[in-house]
Amino acid sequence: MHLEDLRTFVEVADTGGVAPGARRLGIAKSIVSRRLARLEGALGVQLLSRSTRGSVLTEEGMTFREHARRVIVELDAAQQTFSPQGEVRGLLRIAAPLSFGASQLAPVFAELAKRQPSLQMDTSYSDRVVDLVNEGFDCAVRLGFLSDSNLVARRICTFKGRLVASPDYLATHGIPQTIEDLSHHQAVAKKGETWPLTDGGNIVIVRPRARFIADSGEAILAGALAGLGVAALPDFLTDSHVLAGNLTPLLAEYPASEAGIYVVGPPGAFSSRKVRALIEILIEHFGDRAT
Repeated sequence: MHLEDLRTFVEVADTGGVAPGARRLGIAKSIVSRRLARLEGALGVQLLSRSTRGSVLTEEGMTFREHARRVIVELDAAQQTFSPQGEVRGLLRIAAPLSFGASQLAPVFAELAKRQPSLQMDTSYSDRVVDLVNEGFDCAVRLGFLSDSNLVARRICTFKGRLVASPDYLATHGIPQTIEDLSHHQAVAKKGETWPLTDGGNIVIVRPRARFIADSGEAILAGALAGLGVAALPDFLTDSHVLAGNLTPLLAEYPASEAGIYVVGPPGAFSSRKVRALIEILIEHFGDRAT
């Protein structure tokens, strides 16, 4: 059984087909098909059910994918053990938020790749919460408040946010004076979003009545600017609009809880040198200041 066949199978399984798997690996589809056939022959089972619509994992394929991924992770870790001191090798797959990632994180990722010439990086920018294990990511950079999960997390820094609305919306619907007033206002928010606000020494969880729902911070910002309702957004998205008078901060006496920038990964992810290198460079850029 060849290691390259295992890697190829995992990429095809994660991307959903031979063609996208070949693109990610940078090789011809015929090579991918040959490797898959060789792996299936060695195992004596069919791992993928192929059709004109793509490739679907068989039951045996779903079981084997997790074993194959663990083997690759362990082998990568072993290779790093014998790498020259400080050198980082392998493929680092990162999920990053779209609203913040493309402008703020992308230059940091590029700097990491420049410092570590033996490291390959594959970054996906999206504001949806990806399934790190099933989608084959080593880790994700996430912003905001972390929900309970089986992932491990390392906080890089904290940042502040606030409630805002456009002057046009407030002229029509009035300015909320208390937390209770928010229940009478329309909101722009992510699906299922809650707003933890500080009232004295207590945290009050507000469940906004969202009229406009989006999975992107930039889209929520656009909705707030259009006068669709109240939004809770990080300062780095709203500062310039507040200064320009396009958004008005609300309920300053009930500040939002501090949010954070986190690196999250499956159990054991932080033992990987490549993930640790990512954490170190993020702390270098963001850890000593609020965002």
